[in-house]
Amino acid sequence: MIDPIDLAGELRASRAHLTRITAGLDSDRLLGPKLAIVNPPLWEIGHVAWFQEYWCLRRSAPGGMADSILPGADALYDSAKVAHDTRWDLPLPDLKATRSYQAEVLERVTRRLEREPENRDLAYCVQLAVFHEDMHAEAFHYTHQTLGYPDPLHGNEIPALPGAGCPGDVGLPGGTFLLGAVPGGDFVFDNEKWAHEVALRPFRMARMPVTNAEYSDFVIAGGYSRREWWSDDGWAWKSREGLQAPKYWAKRDGEWAQRKFDRVLALRPDDPVVHVSWHEAQAYCRFAGRRLPTEAEWEYVASWDAGARPKRRYPWGSHYPDAVHANLESAGVAAVEAYPEGDAASGCRQMIGNVWEWTESTFGPYPGFVADPYKEYSEPWFGTHMVLRGGSFATTRRLIRNTWRNFYTPDRYDVFAGFRTCAPAA
Repeated sequence: MIDPIDLAGELRASRAHLTRITAGLDSDRLLGPKLAIVNPPLWEIGHVAWFQEYWCLRRSAPGGMADSILPGADALYDSAKVAHDTRWDLPLPDLKATRSYQAEVLERVTRRLEREPENRDLAYCVQLAVFHEDMHAEAFHYTHQTLGYPDPLHGNEIPALPGAGCPGDVGLPGGTFLLGAVPGGDFVFDNEKWAHEVALRPFRMARMPVTNAEYSDFVIAGGYSRREWWSDDGWAWKSREGLQAPKYWAKRDGEWAQRKFDRVLALRPDDPVVHVSWHEAQAYCRFAGRRLPTEAEWEYVASWDAGARPKRRYPWGSHYPDAVHANLESAGVAAVEAYPEGDAASGCRQMIGNVWEWTESTFGPYPGFVADPYKEYSEPWFGTHMVLRGGSFATTRRLIRNTWRNFYTPDRYDVFAGFRTCAPAA
């Protein structure tokens, strides 16, 4: 378990990060339009506070479940019980009261950590609350993009460290691989538990994610009008959406441009393609004569090191991610050549940060799966979501690692997601 002082610091850092992301949300933007892929921001800010209070103060209170310090909070903010479409119509406290609720919960949790430094259940709950808040901070990025709000971190760009291009594939020998997290002292989610052997055939994987330039070849070739490259579900989805290119692409003076938050900018050819659904990634792969990696292949390439055991926690080794390794906690995507210091031993680049990467795999349990106390996190989504790996520019450094499994339905293009491709061994 992490030291209580460190845990308190992580709580404050996560809250400071979320506050930066949500600082520009006011007036009409506190509710926004009712869409299936976003939450009303005012509700979501309150939900984050409620989650922290529930897990860190109320659930393990002496004598049983304690009441919330905000009367009626459960009926407002319990995401497992409050239907998504009703969240815009709830009698939510105003922004000032919601921020006050956040602050009071944080102060009480910090004081409890000081009083109970040996409480392992509390330490688990605090780490859970930190990661939950980090995930919502990234979701607020998605909301800003979806609704065309300004970049929440504009002016805080982290310069990308340039590197030489590394096109082509790396060849991997395959064999027996331990997929998943290894038991130890670190917090991991239930869907990462536990490492188990899988057998992998030899294969090749692209060193870099698919770029805008590469994806534009697919678009120019009629990628959105040629049925043979799409699955039945993908074609039906594309037809409903009416897409002829990725959602945020548009022609401007005869050239492709891309909407990034509230600005329309020229499409940068060397950036990874982003805001594409799993259906689009699959269609591109058929066009290119390639395929998406399975999540086992992805984790193997990210953590494989022929000369080291155990497997790597990050592609570059065990060192905590910093600005030379990966594009995390920044204001936008970087070119696929950037961050060479973060290369995996396999030779693949940017397997952590920049854009989430779709895999071929359906989200499901590992052998022997047992739900953690937060039962709503993983199990309800098995079989209906697809796995993404690696994190994006909006992911926090403390959240991501090689074994981390993200998951979304295959129609979602609001996520900062791209992909890389695989092929049979030569």
